[in-house]
Parts: sequence; structure tokens; C-alpha cells
Amino acid sequence: MIRYAAITPHPAIIIPTIGRSNLNLCRKTVNAMKGVGEKFRAVKAETVVLISPHGPVQYDKFIINYSPTLRGALSQFGDERRFVFENDREMADEIMANLRKKNIPAGLARELELDYGALVPLHYLINEKDAGYNPKLIHMSFSMLPLDFHYRFGEAMGEVLQASPKIISLIASSDLSHRVTTDAPAGYSPQGRLFDRQLQDFIQRKNIKGILGLDPHLVEEAGECGLRSIVMMLGAISNLRWEIKSISYEAPFGVGYLTASINIK
Repeated sequence: MIRYAAITPHPAIIIPTIGRSNLNLCRKTVNAMKGVGEKFRAVKAETVVLISPHGPVQYDKFIINYSPTLRGALSQFGDERRFVFENDREMADEIMANLRKKNIPAGLARELELDYGALVPLHYLINEKDAGYNPKLIHMSFSMLPLDFHYRFGEAMGEVLQASPKIISLIASSDLSHRVTTDAPAGYSPQGRLFDRQLQDFIQRKNIKGILGLDPHLVEEAGECGLRSIVMMLGAISNLRWEIKSISYEAPFGVGYLTASINIK
């Protein structure tokens, strides 16, 4: 059953060995991620389902990483910590079966490294000092299909996760607009901050209809990379009682970082 969920940003700069002196510029996000990590570890999930925007993305179908062992490191950014997880392929098979039953297009990919959209959240979720805790992992990415497909995917996945006797945590890795300020990496758009405000407001008010009905032009102009991850997660918990325990937002480098810890009642 799903016992915990979270929305996490994934900038490598929030990792101390990478961000170093810049860490103070995103301290709000760092502290929020530490809080998410504490809550996550308290739940002691047996399987973590992590949706990343930076896994293999295909336009017309969702992809689940089917490599027997899921491993990766952020060595390209200067951090040598390595992560190794056993893939919960039994649960991945059950998810795929339910997706096929509901005619939701999805596929499996093998021999894939964990991407930084997964590794940055995992840095805060998995404490190096707790060597005895190493849950199984399911690593997946979204498609470029409309948002309602992503919500339906989440609903179908949620049915499987909630029926499982295992304790499960669900993580939506998601940076918001990349165009919030004039020095933003993707260039500035006034729609960037507007998108981030609207999405944060909709999430806090649990306004799923508002999220699914976001203006496509606004979404495009915002230059976001994680809306679909969030929609998939919300679909998965749609039949559960949940509440936002804590929420944090900042955009110190022109990219919106939203961190939300979600209690499942």
C-alpha cells in the first residue's frame, strides 16, 4: 500500500559536494528535502516508485526501467556516491499488466543507468549512515501524451500499488518553470512565474481539474520539465485520503523548485 508521497526538485546543485558555496542560495529547498528524507525514512518503504522527467521519454508511451539492478552516480557533476538498488520487477510486471488491461500505452527498457532526475532525490531519501536500509526501486518516465493520459496511468498504477501488501513510497521528481527570472537558463518568460504560482495553488487546494486544465500555451511558455510526473503521482493517490504536510518553493537560479511532503491517511 502507498504510505507516503512527495514532489521533489532535482537540481544537482542542492547536493553539498556539488553546490558547495552555492548551497546557501537554495537553503530553503535543501532544508525541505532534508524534511522529506526524514519523513520518507520513517515510513521504511519496501519499494520506492520514482517518476523522473529525465529517464527515456517516448512520445506515445510510458517507459518503465526493467533493468534487474538499478544503479547510477552523479560523477559528471563531481559527486562520487554510487547508488545500487534491486528493481522490483514483480511489481513492475503487475503495473504493466494493469496498464495493458486499460489500454494505456507503456513499454519496458533494459540496461539503463539511473538519471539525475532520480539520483538527486535519492541522495536525500537514502541516508548513507543507514546501511541496513536499501529498498527496492521502480524507476519510470512519462510520455508526451496529453495530461489526462498521465492521470489515467497514475490511476492504473495506484490500483496496483494500493493492493500490494508492501509498504510503498511514491516520488514525483519535478522541476517547474525554467524561465522564472531574467538570468534563467532557458531565458525569461513572464509565464514562468505565473505557471509556478498556478500549479502550486492547485496542488495545495487539491484542484486536480485545474491542473489537468492548465492552458497548454502557458505550460509551453513556462518551459517546465516535471508537470507530467506530478500528474502521474496525483493519479496514483486519487482514491486515497491525503494532505500536504509541508510545501516549499523558491527559484534562486531562475528554475522553480517545488518540494512537497504528502501524508497518506
